[in-house]
Amino acid sequence: MTTALITGASNGIGLELAKIHASKGGNLVLVARNKSKLDELKNELEEQFNISVYTIGKDLSELNSAQEVYNETKKQNIQVDYLINNAGFGGFGMLDETEWNKELQMINLNITTLTLFTKLYVQDMVKRRSGKIMNVASTAAFQPGPTMAVYCATKSYVLSFTEALSNEVSDKGITITALCPGATETGFQAAGGLDESELFKGKKLPRAKDVAEYGYRAMMNGRTVAIHGFMNYILSSSVSFMPRNLVVKVARKMLDKK
Repeated sequence: MTTALITGASNGIGLELAKIHASKGGNLVLVARNKSKLDELKNELEEQFNISVYTIGKDLSELNSAQEVYNETKKQNIQVDYLINNAGFGGFGMLDETEWNKELQMINLNITTLTLFTKLYVQDMVKRRSGKIMNVASTAAFQPGPTMAVYCATKSYVLSFTEALSNEVSDKGITITALCPGATETGFQAAGGLDESELFKGKKLPRAKDVAEYGYRAMMNGRTVAIHGFMNYILSSSVSFMPRNLVVKVARKMLDKK
């Protein structure tokens, strides 16, 4: 029976990933700020699937949080077979007008915490010569994003980091996957102030459940880069053939509010 550690598991794609892994008979370590929500999910999944769920309430934008979670799993003698770095958030606005503290938290969560989680658990996986890691990036990773400059840059890091690490461990029995969803029906757009942007307004978006199912299959199949949705795949792939200044202009048009 495998154990998956999932960050940002209290809602959206992380919540759906937890349900999928539980439905396959796997145990879980769920991490998010809202421990009460995690505990509700724990009770639901344990009762429905007869598995074990361990919850950790932690603000993963704090610098030492990944080490603290790792130490807790070691203390509880929990072997993490699958690591799913799903936690992350974005923000909208011109860099000269946005709040630095929020951007610093975004960088800490989307980059620093994700990297340290990966480093800590991949070391154990290398010793066992088995394990899977999925880092949730975004189609935003494929181009700069004016008005979301920091967010897009952090997701670009996640994609590049994942592809490099996938190569490093390819002969060690471990697979690393970057899941790249496009706009998805979650609370992300509301939290990021993007409800009125061209990217979201009036669009029928994929469900978090559909994205999670796609990502979980990609992780299990050992795919390095998994872009959800045919049009997202086409658009992300076409970026490399377009002049960079045009890519930035198109991205600005998509992210601007109507």
